[in-house]
Amino acid sequence: MRTVSLTRFAVGICGLALSLTAGAGLASADRDLSPFVNTTCNYGQVMSALQAADPQAAEQFNASPESGSFLRQFLAAPPSQRQQMAQMLASQPGADEQFGLVQRVFATCNNY
Repeated sequence: MRTVSLTRFAVGICGLALSLTAGAGLASADRDLSPFVNTTCNYGQVMSALQAADPQAAEQFNASPESGSFLRQFLAAPPSQRQQMAQMLASQPGADEQFGLVQRVFATCNNY
């Protein structure tokens, strides 16, 4: 079973994000972080999108108070700070592996 939390994502946040484990680091130049940096979604929308995209990942995310806290801070930050946060997360182990999930979450969160 994989462990998931958005604090290692990105990608993402993002997306978003979403800490995700294992895998190689993600160079920020390799991925477009703007969907996460420029999102207009709130915490509830992101969490609803995560639940729809991957219920198991949402369950694991919800079990981590640190992940929820980070996502709230990320979404409350201005875009310039989000960019820095997203780049930091994108360089974490596992970010590349989970980029697709976080991308789906931030691409659909406005639907919730």
